[in-house]
Amino acid sequence: MSAHRRKTRRRYPSRRLGRTLLITGCVLTAVAGGTAWYAYLDLAGSIGSSKALEGAAKSKFGDTNILLMGLDSRRDQNGEKLPEEVLDKLHAGSSDIGGYNANTLILLHVPGDGGRPTAFSVPRDDFVSIPGHGKDKIKKAYGLAKAAKEDALTARGVKDRRELEREGREAGRKAQLETVRNFLGVPVDHFAELNLAGFYHLADALKGVPVCLNEPVKDRYSGADFPAGRQNLNGQQSLAFVRQRHGLDGGDLDRTKRQQAFLAGATQKLNSVGTFTDPTKLMKLIDSAKEDVVTDAGWDLLSFVKQAKNLSGGKTRFVTLPIERFGRNHGEDINVVDDMKIKRLIAEQIGPKASAGPSAPPASGEASPAAGEASPAAPPPAPASSPSPSASAKSAADGGGIPCVD
Repeated sequence: MSAHRRKTRRRYPSRRLGRTLLITGCVLTAVAGGTAWYAYLDLAGSIGSSKALEGAAKSKFGDTNILLMGLDSRRDQNGEKLPEEVLDKLHAGSSDIGGYNANTLILLHVPGDGGRPTAFSVPRDDFVSIPGHGKDKIKKAYGLAKAAKEDALTARGVKDRRELEREGREAGRKAQLETVRNFLGVPVDHFAELNLAGFYHLADALKGVPVCLNEPVKDRYSGADFPAGRQNLNGQQSLAFVRQRHGLDGGDLDRTKRQQAFLAGATQKLNSVGTFTDPTKLMKLIDSAKEDVVTDAGWDLLSFVKQAKNLSGGKTRFVTLPIERFGRNHGEDINVVDDMKIKRLIAEQIGPKASAGPSAPPASGEASPAAGEASPAAPPPAPASSPSPSASAKSAADGGGIPCVD
C-alpha cells in the first residue's frame, strides 16, 4: 500500500471526528441558547404525519386555518385496542364501540396580521353534504370514507391489517377535511387529529387543566362528577368533562362549549407553567403528542410552537356555529343548518378575504327537507340549545381567565 493511500485513510477518521464535533457543538449551542430546535426535530420525526392536505388550497394574506379533529375512537394510531386499564381510566367502555366519528371539530383561525385568533366549533350532528356520500352528520365523514377505502382495498386482495388501517385513516382524514372545507367555505391549511386517550394524556402532561363550571354536575355515562366553580382536572376527569352531554340542557351543543373551555384552559396552562421555555415540560408534552396526535406532513411545527405562546394568552375568541333547528334523518337526531348562513357568518367574523375557498353551494332548502333526508322540522330548540356566535362568549363568566360553562 502506498504512503499516499495510507495518509488518505488516516485523514478520513479525522474528518469524521471533526464533523461530529462540529454538529455536536451546534446542538449544544442551540440547547444552551434555550431554543426549541431539538424539540422541533423530535416532534417532526416522531409525531404521526399525513398527506391528506396535499394539493389543497391554502389561505391568503398570511392567515392560517387549523382544524382540530377529536376522534371518538378507543383505538391507537395503528388500529390496536387501547389497554383495558386505559379504557377503565377513560370511562369510555369497550374498545369495540365509538368507531371513527369526528366528535370534536374546531377550526382555529389565526390572522396573518397578528390579530385575535378565533376558534369555530362545528357541532358534530350538523347535517351537511359529504363528498361521495350525500347528506349526513358531519362527524361521519371520517368513518364512512375509512370504511369505504378498506372495503375497496380488501376487494383488491389487501389483507395486511396495518395497511388497511393506515390507508383507511388517510381516506378518512381527507374526506373529513374536504367536508369541513366545503361546509365552512374556507381553506384548511393544517390539521391535528387525536383520539380519546389524547385528552387524557394532554391533561396528564400538563399536570391538570383548569376549568370552571357554573353548576355542579354528575353524570354516570361519562363519569363527570364535579362541583361548581374553578377547578383543576386530571387526565381522567378531563375526558369525562369534554364527553359529558347527558344532564346538560343543550346536550351536544353544551358539550361543544365544554370542548372550548378545555381548549382555553389547556392553552392558558401551557403558558402559565412555562411549558414553552422549560425543556423538561416541553419534552413531556412532545412525548404525549407522539402517542395520540397526527398532523399534516407540511406543518412547520417549530413556527407554530413559537406562535402558540401568543395563542395561549387567553385572547382566543370561541364561537359555536349556530343551527336552525333539530330534525331527524333515518331515525337519527340531526342539526338542521343553513349552509349559506354559516359561510356568511365566518366571512363576517374573520374577514371577506378568508372566504376564498370553495364556492358556496346553493342554499340547502332547510325549510323543506328533501324526501329521505330529514323529517319535518322539529320544534325550535330553546335559545340555550341553539347558540348564536356570541352565545359562547356570553357564557364565559370570569373563572380567573377561564370560561365558566354549564
